[in-house]
Amino acid sequence: MIPAGFVFLGAALSLVGSLRYAQLTIRGRTRPNRVTWVLWAAAPLIGFAAQLDGGVGLPAVLTLSIGLGPAIIVAASFVNPAAYWRISRFDLGCGAVSVLALVVWLTVPDPAPAVVVAMLADLVAGIPTIRKVWTSPETEAPAPFAFAGTNGVVALLTLDRWAVEDWVFPVYIVVLGYGVSLLLLTRTRRARRVAGAASGGQNPSSPRA
Repeated sequence: MIPAGFVFLGAALSLVGSLRYAQLTIRGRTRPNRVTWVLWAAAPLIGFAAQLDGGVGLPAVLTLSIGLGPAIIVAASFVNPAAYWRISRFDLGCGAVSVLALVVWLTVPDPAPAVVVAMLADLVAGIPTIRKVWTSPETEAPAPFAFAGTNGVVALLTLDRWAVEDWVFPVYIVVLGYGVSLLLLTRTRRARRVAGAASGGQNPSSPRA
């Protein structure tokens, strides 16, 4: 276990990743799905409220930072009118399920189930962006996901108790953050290989021509 104050370092790293993504969004290099990022702001903030109710303490800083970052990204998407992903019916469906889960949270009095429900809402909200990472990796950036995963690791290392409401959200953030960043890097490399092969095949000066 490391000193609890390190949770602020993890939160700062997470916000750095979000600010980088927001900067790329303003430049039009990333195109966030607003359904995901609006709910990625809302669900952690609800989870943060539940953690405060449960007396979680400093580890709740992780949850707060995970909510503030997406809020910044949503704001950035309105700066550049071209810097957002067109919303589909699938996205709206995921958003509706996520909102329903958040409504359920309001009826759950115990902090542990409430945090779990908020986590599930967050996961469903992320499905449109995970799908976009798979199909259009060029519209995403790994920074916010990788830094969020690191934030989760730091939060776990600061825990001095292991109640469900303490550890479940940091573990989820570690898996989601590193998982999405790894998927994004893999899909980006594959897309570049495919583009390079196609370019080589069409170039008359290419040895394959």
